[in-house]
Amino acid sequence: MIGKLIDVPRRAVAGLGAALVLACAVLLAAMTDSTMQPLPASAPSGEFSAARARTHLERFATEPRPIGGAAAERARNYLVAQLRAAGLDVEVQRAVGANTSAGLASFGLVRNIVATRHGDDPTGTVVIAAHYDSAAMGPGVSDDAAAVAAMLETVRALGDAPLRNDLVLLMTDGEEDGVLGAEAFVREHPLGRAGGVLLNWEARGVSGPSLMFETSPGSAGLVEAYAAAAPRPRGDSTMAALYRLLPNNTDFTPLTAAGFQGLNFAYIQRSSHYHTAGDSLANLNPGSLQHHGSTMLALTRALGAADLPALRTDHDATYFRLFGVLITYPDALVWPLAGLAAAAVAGLAVVARRRRLLSVPRLVVAAVSGLVPLVVSVLLAQGLWELLVAWRPAYDGMGGLLHRPDAFRAAVVAQTALAVLGWYLLLRRRLGPAALAVGGLAWPAALGVLCAAVAPGASFVFALPALCCAVGGLVALAAGRPLAAAAALTLGAVPGAMLLSGLARVVFDGMGLALGGAAALVTALLGLLLLPAAELCLPGPRARTRAQGLDLPDAGARGRGLGVAPMAALVPALVALLVPVLVAAGLAGDRFDARNPGRTHLAYVMDAGTGAARWVSADPEPPAWTRRYVTARDTTALPPGYARGTTLWTGPAPTLNGAAGPRLTVLRRDGDRVELRVSAGRAARSLTLRIERPITEATAVTAGAAPVTVRVAGARANTWPGEVRFRGLPDAGARITLRVQGADKVRITAIAETDGLAAVPGFVPRPPELVAATREDGELIAITRTYAV
Repeated sequence: MIGKLIDVPRRAVAGLGAALVLACAVLLAAMTDSTMQPLPASAPSGEFSAARARTHLERFATEPRPIGGAAAERARNYLVAQLRAAGLDVEVQRAVGANTSAGLASFGLVRNIVATRHGDDPTGTVVIAAHYDSAAMGPGVSDDAAAVAAMLETVRALGDAPLRNDLVLLMTDGEEDGVLGAEAFVREHPLGRAGGVLLNWEARGVSGPSLMFETSPGSAGLVEAYAAAAPRPRGDSTMAALYRLLPNNTDFTPLTAAGFQGLNFAYIQRSSHYHTAGDSLANLNPGSLQHHGSTMLALTRALGAADLPALRTDHDATYFRLFGVLITYPDALVWPLAGLAAAAVAGLAVVARRRRLLSVPRLVVAAVSGLVPLVVSVLLAQGLWELLVAWRPAYDGMGGLLHRPDAFRAAVVAQTALAVLGWYLLLRRRLGPAALAVGGLAWPAALGVLCAAVAPGASFVFALPALCCAVGGLVALAAGRPLAAAAALTLGAVPGAMLLSGLARVVFDGMGLALGGAAALVTALLGLLLLPAAELCLPGPRARTRAQGLDLPDAGARGRGLGVAPMAALVPALVALLVPVLVAAGLAGDRFDARNPGRTHLAYVMDAGTGAARWVSADPEPPAWTRRYVTARDTTALPPGYARGTTLWTGPAPTLNGAAGPRLTVLRRDGDRVELRVSAGRAARSLTLRIERPITEATAVTAGAAPVTVRVAGARANTWPGEVRFRGLPDAGARITLRVQGADKVRITAIAETDGLAAVPGFVPRPPELVAATREDGELIAITRTYAV
């Protein structure tokens, strides 16, 4: 019982036809995931224009805007003036935001911009949110100034047209330091506690379509409204389902936790510029800005006129694009679809068994062994990344988000194809193509069932392709003509080719090559789905007779062919040769230059007590410019508690005269409770406290803001276990109260942080092919003092 699902008289023609159809399906999926054509400034006044929005970016997004900096104040003044000129009621909320992670309490003095336009007959409030601060390393044009500029252009395009519901534009501060502004908004502002419908806008790159990548629970009604209103809806519920399982967060997280029902949008392509100086106007894709803004304007109009309570549901929705159409259905259909896919695969196995194309033992072995190409594909992809980092250590600092990754991505796909083909051709004669084809379908069907249980929104991306491929196989077996059978197999594979290739692209964009195994896994699943179509161009398998030890055509192959054709056997060899060629092409093409620079980490650290100063870099292999400053892996001269990790490079640095540094005064010590007065000194924007013992609670108090207390669990890794950060610390300082575990006496190192290195004597700016790395303690002058409390 070793046979093919179907055989055709002209295999080469059938195989080429199937390949062309599937290639067109993949191309169509890629084309329908494009951005929008940007509209000029002369576009009709009621439409969103990327060109008009860009004029705002030229005014407030040409320099970094970290929380508490002078650039953030200039941007805030411009935005407030624009919103007031548009007729909105504007206030600036001043508050202390807070967040925690393992061993760390983060605080920041935030200034949120809250602009309100009152509706005629409100059923609720629509909140459009984006953050106007940026990472300290770059101007943050995409992350997140583009969304803020889109808000201004949206308000202009709305004009005086009445809205039924209240509209709130929330421009938060301190998002980059732990969603501090959004946390303060929901904790202290009346509008934050009132709830409503939220549309949050983000970016993790400088290009690509505006994807709806996250939804709040019970968002089926909102998803339907999005599908009906958005001019070119993009994204699918796979991203939303998986994002909920990850530790990432945006302003969307605290806002929806406080009761807002919402949708979260971002574009994520060309993410190598994320959080760097490359997130600039020069690199912004105007089509991405247009897609952001057109979607924002359409949803504002639709939700501004809607009965908002009617949109709230008690269930989620599955949504995805297929053939350019956004398909949605309620989560009540997730389990039926997953079950139907599993039943269809089982039905295909039963029919194939009755036709003596496979046996149950061979089918079981084929299904179980299908795990091999999946695992091997992941291992090969991760191994490739390790080789790339070993060859070019600068890649490690980019987190897998490379400037020109296409050749490397193609190498991952080629490796995956090699793993699937190698497994298939090795077992084809022993188990038979029908058993391998049906057994391969068992994996996406099983993942569809698994996701139905743990991530319902992602179930469709596996269940639907498995269902279509199984139905295609059943139709092919029932068809009387070879051409009809071949067409059925090919068309059954089309949805899988579109959905899984699209998912692989998104995974590559979002996770990069450092987690290339995730994209390889998706690609390997696609390979398993395409096995029946690939079989169209292969001859029938041979079966070895025990009596004579001869290779004979198996009866299930209907006497056609004598084994795997020589050309088919050459395919894995050619693919194996292609991988090093692609890697070499990638290394040759992805070189750092002024448009696509490398990254390097550098900081200046001085102990104000001793006057000793050091340059510090966390680069695995510092580039030539950085080696001007660091010479050895020696952290012994660094202030106590400053070092993070064991791979730091250091070098001698000149003393920065006149740097007063931070000040810490013990106001009270009562058991494990320590009350401190802290200040960072002139020009310093932030203060970090490293504590020798773990902390369990921290409270921050500044003049004119309510006190904030957070509980802290765990410990910081590779440094002193407790840490407190206060970003945007006012000149007057703050009062910090800590609960510290253990010991009567504890050392605390206070670190005052000032952006930029230009004030250090003898500092030579980076060459154009280098930018500051994204590590938060880089590109800083850090003045420290250590206290025994």
